[in-house]
Amino acid sequence: MKPLREAPPGGRASPANEDASTDTGADTGADAGEVAVADAGHWTPALSRSVMLRHDRVRGTDLLLMPERVVVLRGSAGAVLRLCDGRREVGAIVAELAERFPDESGASVATEVPEFLGRLREEGWIR
Repeated sequence: MKPLREAPPGGRASPANEDASTDTGADTGADAGEVAVADAGHWTPALSRSVMLRHDRVRGTDLLLMPERVVVLRGSAGAVLRLCDGRREVGAIVAELAERFPDESGASVATEVPEFLGRLREEGWIR
């Protein structure tokens, strides 16, 4: 699952990079994701100050709005980011998502969500 893709300023979103090795559609390297996951247990993620999460009713999808940038979220990315309120630790977010999406493998949620959040943190979209 590739939950997000980026739209150029004033333009339509293009398909996510098919060769990307991450769920975010951005190739940030394997080592970077591993570092972000290592400290994920005590981290309470929240959107960065300049980032807003909005739902586009016309497209039926969630968006991350930033100055001169729009990121189209796909799949469960919006549900993950709605839980990033600065109060919940990553472990609590994983537990909540595992409860909400029981059809997904618990191990899959436990590994994919911290990696996804780590990559968004590297982009500076969450803190």
